[in-house]
Amino acid sequence: MDRYTRHQLKHDEFQEKMEVLQVFAEEHLKQIILVGIAAIAVVGAVWWMKSYYAHREATANTELQAAITTFHAYVGSSQQAAQMGATASFPTAKEKYQKALSQFSEVVKNYPHTKAADYALIQMGISQSMLGNEKTAIKTLQNAAKSSDNDIASQARFALAGVLAKTGKISEAAKIYQNLAAHPTTMVPRATALLAMADAYRATQPKRAREIYEQVQKEYSSDPVIADSLKQQMASLPE
Repeated sequence: MDRYTRHQLKHDEFQEKMEVLQVFAEEHLKQIILVGIAAIAVVGAVWWMKSYYAHREATANTELQAAITTFHAYVGSSQQAAQMGATASFPTAKEKYQKALSQFSEVVKNYPHTKAADYALIQMGISQSMLGNEKTAIKTLQNAAKSSDNDIASQARFALAGVLAKTGKISEAAKIYQNLAAHPTTMVPRATALLAMADAYRATQPKRAREIYEQVQKEYSSDPVIADSLKQQMASLPE
């Protein structure tokens, strides 16, 4: 009898708990449904945002690649381009870089806050420099160098140093190259920065250029590619 009573008590307790849950569910059914809908909406929104940004990034990359193709297009007649196997060509370099600049600008304008836009901004600066607009190119590359992406920022600074050197601002360019060499990235390794700095000094300070080449030679003596490049550079260095 005691066993039956204990069993019955447990059963009654369980039944009471179920009834309480049922009453709670009935009383809060609307809230439960709303919470469920809200949870589904959040999951749906997250999925939509991920899909949207993935599609946006992919489209930006496609347009960026088209602009890069223009930037590297063959300059010459269409017949010469066909003979060279080139898929795109322009009559003059000016027309090519103007078209590329326009395309890079569109990527920056239409896809802000994407890596494609950050890289396109660098290419805008380079295109402006190729068109002779050095002052504008410097400003563009300075803006590109503000990127939070370290690889993008290092590429922008490297390009900026190149434009500065091109305009005769060797000391400013050297400071940037030196900083890049001290803080190398995947996109701008130490050797690349040092060699670029040496190249900047070649025409005006060949002695300094040779010192940098020799420094790179010591640091990268086991790298055959760098060693071969150094031999050529040092052999053609003015005395």
